[in-house]
Amino acid sequence: MTALPTETRTPRTATRRGRRAGAPYSFLAPALILFVAFFAAPIGYAAYLSLRRVKVSGLGLGAGARTEVWAGMSNYARSLTDPDFLPSVYRIGAYGLIVVPTMLGLALLMALLLDAGRTRVGTFSRTAIFLPYAVPAVVGSLLWGFLYLPRVSPFTDVVQLFGVEPPDVLTGSWVLWAVANIAVWGGTGFNMIVIYTALRAIPTDLFEAARLDGATDKQIAWRIKIPIVLPSLIMTFVFSLIATLQVFAEPMTLKPLSNTISSTWTPLMKVYRDAFVRNDIYSAAATSVVIAVATFAVSFGFLKLVGNRAFNQED
Repeated sequence: MTALPTETRTPRTATRRGRRAGAPYSFLAPALILFVAFFAAPIGYAAYLSLRRVKVSGLGLGAGARTEVWAGMSNYARSLTDPDFLPSVYRIGAYGLIVVPTMLGLALLMALLLDAGRTRVGTFSRTAIFLPYAVPAVVGSLLWGFLYLPRVSPFTDVVQLFGVEPPDVLTGSWVLWAVANIAVWGGTGFNMIVIYTALRAIPTDLFEAARLDGATDKQIAWRIKIPIVLPSLIMTFVFSLIATLQVFAEPMTLKPLSNTISSTWTPLMKVYRDAFVRNDIYSAAATSVVIAVATFAVSFGFLKLVGNRAFNQED
């Protein structure tokens, strides 16, 4: 066959290569547009607002009495020195120390039990464990709030049958455990599914070889399964850490039921108070940026600390 002239073949080849090169971007375009519109742009706007303030002229009346001017870092200084900010940070730290280890420990235990050959569990068990994650946080908080109230909770009658007076978990130091319980109940199923999926991807030849060497199920779980699913554990830990730093729905829903939960119980609740109660969107934006930077720093720092070992990364 006679080869086509170079002049005819080159434009077609260039066109095909251009289409192939542009195909991935066409698939990514919807996600990128949504990311920019609903994630990057709001963050940029919040950063912009955090550097502005309102200047009031005269009595503050009239069309030009209130103007937006440059504020520099004054909003950040005001936010960080707010007497309600550091207590909310300490409170969320204690909350994370309860939620993250408990939730991931239960998720790992349930995933190992589901993956064990001698444990007879089916689709119903996996669905039952995962189902609380499908319940919205507000609905789950309302449900648990009903169960926490001593006068209406069915648990109160059951406990009183044994002659024990149940504590009011929405008062005092109990409220931290009450909020943490909702997070553990709702998040364990998701983390369990992630870890269980990683366990199912492990070749069964490893388990058979270990059993031939005399390893028990506990030894296989501790020495083979857990080290292999360590990247999944780290990923779920990072997700849980981010969710901890941004907890809002649970304490906000329980707030009308308890006098212990203040309007600044968590940093995000402080943001809500400043923005929608005090109408100070500039201070709220500064606090939001501080939370975002802290979330990024903690997550990135943790991944940098354990990434080389867990993901076999090299510098």
